Amino acid sequence: MRTLPFPDQRDIDVACLGRLAVDLYAQQIGCSLEAASTFAKYLGGSSANIAFGTARLGLRSAMISRVGNEQNGRFLLDTLRREGCDVSQVQIDDARLTGMVLLGIKDQDTFPLLFARENCADMALDAEAIDAAFLARCRSLVITGTHLSTPGVLAASRRALEIAGRHGVVRVLDIDYRPVLWGLTGKGDGETRYIGNAEVSRHLQAQLGAFELIIGTEEEWLIAGGVEGDLMASLRQVRACTQATLVVKRGPLGCTIVTGEIPPTLDDALTVLGERVEVLNVLGAGDAFASGLLAGLLRGKDWRESAAIANACGAIVVSRHGCAPAMPTPAELAHWFSGHRHPRPDRDPTLAHLHRVSAPRQPWPELYVLAYDHRSQFEELARAAGADVAEIPRLKRLINEVVAEVEGDPGCGGKIGVLIDGRLGESALHQATGRGWWVGRPIELPGSRPLRFDGTRSLASELAHWPREQVVKCLVFYHPDDPAALRAEQDDYLQAVWEATRHSGHELLLEVIPPKDTLAPDDRGEAVVRAIRHFYDIGLKPEWWKVGAMSAAQWQALDRLVQERDPWCRGAVILGLNQPLEQLLDGFAQASSPLVKGFMIGRSVWAEASLAWLRRELDDDAFQARVAANFRRLIAGWRSTRPAPTGDSTTREAA
Repeated sequence: MRTLPFPDQRDIDVACLGRLAVDLYAQQIGCSLEAASTFAKYLGGSSANIAFGTARLGLRSAMISRVGNEQNGRFLLDTLRREGCDVSQVQIDDARLTGMVLLGIKDQDTFPLLFARENCADMALDAEAIDAAFLARCRSLVITGTHLSTPGVLAASRRALEIAGRHGVVRVLDIDYRPVLWGLTGKGDGETRYIGNAEVSRHLQAQLGAFELIIGTEEEWLIAGGVEGDLMASLRQVRACTQATLVVKRGPLGCTIVTGEIPPTLDDALTVLGERVEVLNVLGAGDAFASGLLAGLLRGKDWRESAAIANACGAIVVSRHGCAPAMPTPAELAHWFSGHRHPRPDRDPTLAHLHRVSAPRQPWPELYVLAYDHRSQFEELARAAGADVAEIPRLKRLINEVVAEVEGDPGCGGKIGVLIDGRLGESALHQATGRGWWVGRPIELPGSRPLRFDGTRSLASELAHWPREQVVKCLVFYHPDDPAALRAEQDDYLQAVWEATRHSGHELLLEVIPPKDTLAPDDRGEAVVRAIRHFYDIGLKPEWWKVGAMSAAQWQALDRLVQERDPWCRGAVILGLNQPLEQLLDGFAQASSPLVKGFMIGRSVWAEASLAWLRRELDDDAFQARVAANFRRLIAGWRSTRPAPTGDSTTREAA
């Protein structure tokens, strides 16, 4: 059975025209939308979900839509860009707001939706602004049903379809029937998925001839065909309007592909069985299905294999909260098809880990991090200087200014980071967040052993208030030969950290320091590697490791361990332990392993200058100049130990 005639050697695999909106998903599961109290913000809209999903699966996708010139519009554009989707064809509307939807999960059959889309931006898509030259660079164009429903968006869709047809672009319709968006229900009834309407059926049938592929659920084929209660008769009516390949989504039964004459029954056509999973949330499953189907077809796979990918994508998404963020990655699908299917995909720890780490992330191939998250050490400096502890927040803001200055040095952009606490450094932390820096924030009670949290007993509730870009930094004083009871208590706290960060979505940096009183001579590096091996044994896979200087052999041993246990790990960074700069620079030379991405060092850079500032021996400018000189010296020393750049920019991030 031949597939579709996608043109080759074009820049864009799939362009998606249609809804681009914000989804606000109720975080309480099992209650009505009225009773929901908190919401998670995601990218939404069926067309946008497909653009996002195909990009996540490695296709070169693009979005054709319109957003408001405001915060929600910028959020959507940023989200698509991070996933690798081209947003050059998204129009900006100064007069209208971006669309929004409130969604809930009551039970496996009840998913209330409230569309806030009155005169929204994407329904004002300007037909004349659609770029013919851009569409000529595409292999396929996907349009969803909402953008056939009113004269304005219908005109934009028809113009895009006409241009695509002239250039041999394969045109795809996902029927995506929402009766409320066709004015057939009350505005509060976004949940109803089917209402028969002869006028809507006639309207859709007038458009079907412009497509080469049409995708819909059984209910959506009923509205497209217009024969109430008779799916096969509806499909025959559709066939009278179009020669497109028809794909019927059948839920857990899988899907059926009809390329020619409509058979007597669905099972007489090519049917690819679905995946058996427990359903949490059906919303977005159809968009995941379309993403998987297109990912297969556009890579030259046949209908059967492409449909299997589509079914798997839909099955994985129905087990998760949200639509776009639930979309699987190629690594997840490889795990799924390698024999690791799970009836509750959201409870497969390997799949969950791959979902976090194999999606596009901000790359950090190298890191120069200034650490001033210290609390007790700054308080000790203030006492030694006879200064008020209330001076410390301003001191940390001055250090922020140093980091901003150094960021402007050649070769430092995209590599700068900070570690700042939320107590003495709260104002500095707020200033640092959102600037494109790597930002870490500590959670441990300073000096605690066994590990305790600073200011809270419930880390999960604390992280709910942290910006997602802030990395959770947890320092643990740990030796693998500690008494069993102490190790067990520390392990319990670390697993609580692990679970809290997996739930919140924050990355985790685990800093491992063996206590001095447990160390034999030259034992530090060996103890660190053994401790990290143990942490992997108990299921911890942090994005980052932070450890002290070690020998070259110990770094190589750690590299082998991380590659074996978690090849998706971001890397390791070197801590300072208040060592003299010369000693730190000597340690950098030993860390030649590709695992090591840089350093996170504090007191060695700012301690002496801070004491002098607190004593009023240095003014602000002199303090900043001394700290900047030390920071730059560290950066230069680090660079001097790294191999010269080559033409191969591949990093562990792309593993």
